[in-house]
Amino acid sequence: MSENNQTIMHKVLIANRGEIAVRIVRACRDMGFLSVAIYADADINALHVQMADEAYGLAGNMPSETYLDIDKIIAIAKKSGATMVHPGYGFLSERVEFAKAVQDAGLIWVGPNPETIEILGDKVKARQLALQVGAPLVVGTKEPAKNAKEAVEFAHAHGLPIAIKAAFGGGGRGLKVAWQIDEVEELYHSAVREATAAFGRGECFLEQFLHNPRHVEAQVIADKLGHIVVVGTRDCSLQRRNQKLIEESPAPFITEQLEQQIIQSSIDICAKANYVGVGTVEFLLSQDGKLSFLEVNTRLQVEHPVTEETTGIDLVVEQLRIAQGLPLSIDETPKPKAHAIEFRINAEDAANGFLPVAGTITRFDVPLGAGVRVDSGVTVGSTIPATFDSLMAKLIVVGHNRQQAIARARRALAEFTIEGVASVLPFDRAVIEHSDFCDDFKLHTRWIETELNATITPAKRQIPAKEEALIKTVIEIDGKRCKLGLPANLFARFAMQTEANVISSTSTSANDVLSDSLVPSPVSGNLFKWLIDNNQNVNEGDAIGIMEAMKMEVQIIAHRSGTVTKTVQEGDYVNAGDVVAEIN
Repeated sequence: MSENNQTIMHKVLIANRGEIAVRIVRACRDMGFLSVAIYADADINALHVQMADEAYGLAGNMPSETYLDIDKIIAIAKKSGATMVHPGYGFLSERVEFAKAVQDAGLIWVGPNPETIEILGDKVKARQLALQVGAPLVVGTKEPAKNAKEAVEFAHAHGLPIAIKAAFGGGGRGLKVAWQIDEVEELYHSAVREATAAFGRGECFLEQFLHNPRHVEAQVIADKLGHIVVVGTRDCSLQRRNQKLIEESPAPFITEQLEQQIIQSSIDICAKANYVGVGTVEFLLSQDGKLSFLEVNTRLQVEHPVTEETTGIDLVVEQLRIAQGLPLSIDETPKPKAHAIEFRINAEDAANGFLPVAGTITRFDVPLGAGVRVDSGVTVGSTIPATFDSLMAKLIVVGHNRQQAIARARRALAEFTIEGVASVLPFDRAVIEHSDFCDDFKLHTRWIETELNATITPAKRQIPAKEEALIKTVIEIDGKRCKLGLPANLFARFAMQTEANVISSTSTSANDVLSDSLVPSPVSGNLFKWLIDNNQNVNEGDAIGIMEAMKMEVQIIAHRSGTVTKTVQEGDYVNAGDVVAEIN
């Protein structure tokens, strides 16, 4: 296909939300394409909805009825006249059935072929493929585990720690690491639940978990003409709950020989899988220099901007070019022009176990100046729903070398101010001053949990407004029947009664003086499951329930010994600090 096809006016439906949806809208504008946004009820006023050329509602708030509903999204794509579908990352981005549904609808899928997604998206098949091309690997199961018993048997056979990983997941969802034999069974069930909630499939496989490894990866682009290029390497070792927080490119402090092994293994794996599009091949690097293939993410990564800033290549534009059949913009791995570091700015309280926090942003002052880029999905007044991911924005800093990038990061983080919801900014500021990060690079994937000794001030506790529902009705405009959705509290606003007033007068806050017997919810979200019966005796420190917030599971821990009386039912939505039980 010739370069002239780039002039075709495409309309791109963005099957996602938040920061990545805004990022794709901007790439569409750069290409001269139109963009179509979709939104859950809680996202009706979101930034990506306001920026897109068109926007359509998904009629719901839970992931399963909105951004994971394939039929709804395909129907909107047809209704809007979209010609392409970009899935972003997360949600349906690695779902074979979604890619097939897009193609079956006669639309252009911005991503790898469904057959490739099926092979590489299944972590077991991906391991088998990696073995065929001679990529380095640790010991793991050939097929997903059938039950928790198999997980326990694997741990006994190969030793701890072991990783229990969603076969069809990514981004740290559905990944649990067991360090003690008595926690393997429950962590297996937890991984299955998280994988099912995030990806619609709960199969999990098992593998040895390298102790305190680094996480390194290669950014790959491949066109339909058979060209495969590794654009660069990244280090993503700073993680919490197996999800990345800080990433940088190129991966620092690795030998040239190791870099070449990463690049060549990535090309071999992608060539074997007939890869087309933008993707990432991930590896773990042990402390003694042993490299082990981890997985292939068949989509754009959250951390893609650091590679863009060090190479000058727009990876989203590259995706849109590849989807049209155009050749790659480069034909070999480019030499890095700079060093870049990305900080994921999540709505989480770093001093309180990185608990996700919902709420409304009242102040959002982003840093400016040389070497600073901010990719954001929010602004002042934006609401952070409890039902979706906690990522608000990404701060990317660039320098001629790593030392300059770190200096600019200190300046940018000092300027960044967010109020109304908690953020990880205090954690970021602590890390950028830590010698393990700046000087010795003693980082590994559990460094935050095991070695970070900085004092981080807990965030001021906020009581978020309940997610705004829409009242659905119909109206007639010029004789045409049209559906209309109005915010449920619209008329309450007219009456000078805001949702915040109602909640502040009816909810029990974590800031209130609570009785010693009351158990507050650690996060805003749904009470997914009680782990104990009503009126059951528990000991201090026991896990008594599980909250589901922003696609993560958070345990409710008994703060004292006694008899538990539940005050909230499974499936109920509660705010952080609301009473969920009493222990007498």
